[in-house]
Amino acid sequence: MYLNHYKFTTSPFAMTPDPAFLYASQQHAAALTMLEYAIESQAWFCLLTGEIGSGKTTLIRRLLRTLDKNVTVGLISNSHRRFKSVHPWALSALGLRPSESEIADYDALTEFLIGEYAKGRRTLLIFDEAQNLPIQTLEELRLLSNVNSEGDVVLQTILVGQPELRLKMGRPELKQFAQRVAVDFHLNALSLAECIAYVHHRLTTAGGSEAVFSPEAIECIHTHSGGVPRLINQLCDLSLVYAFADGGGAIFGSSEDMVPPAVSGELLPERA
Repeated sequence: MYLNHYKFTTSPFAMTPDPAFLYASQQHAAALTMLEYAIESQAWFCLLTGEIGSGKTTLIRRLLRTLDKNVTVGLISNSHRRFKSVHPWALSALGLRPSESEIADYDALTEFLIGEYAKGRRTLLIFDEAQNLPIQTLEELRLLSNVNSEGDVVLQTILVGQPELRLKMGRPELKQFAQRVAVDFHLNALSLAECIAYVHHRLTTAGGSEAVFSPEAIECIHTHSGGVPRLINQLCDLSLVYAFADGGGAIFGSSEDMVPPAVSGELLPERA
């Protein structure tokens, strides 16, 4: 609707996790560096957590773009409580067909992992929304990692999830698992300065101008989004829709106690 008017080449605040729009805040850059280090140093388990919409999935997709060709990746993007066994899901993620036998699935998976290692490749499993995994499934993952030895890492695993995952990993039943986690990073909400840089980054990446949003408008958006990137995107997108409908000017905040535009429309475009 507003793309041509503001000279955007693509939607600057789309909700899909696009690695091209990843804003390398200090913490996001640190998280990416830690994950890259973990893969390079052959860590068995990595943990990445953050609130809903904090940029975890976008970060993982950027990581996937940096991996060497000698890493085989299986991505399970919708982990849920109905997982009875991790083995068939891992097989499917790696492009293999599960069977109806848990033993056969386990044998097929370990055979695949060892086969990839024999070809000079390592296998990386990534579980998104991992806070939904039952305790027994996480324990299965720990036992599966026994295919590794002290000198040879065949399988690496990244668990990505909401803060509840950290609480789950702290349970006594998962003590042995927690001891195997080499990298543990939590993404916090963006500060106001980071929010301003984030909005500017997305505007310019999409081919637009930073001047579309005034500092006051971004401050308002930061207040009502809590600094969560996904909510920032929602409010910025709605603001652009309102601004375009009202004449297509720049977006200014009207007061320090404004409510989001979806409620009252108080993020208003500049009038001639």
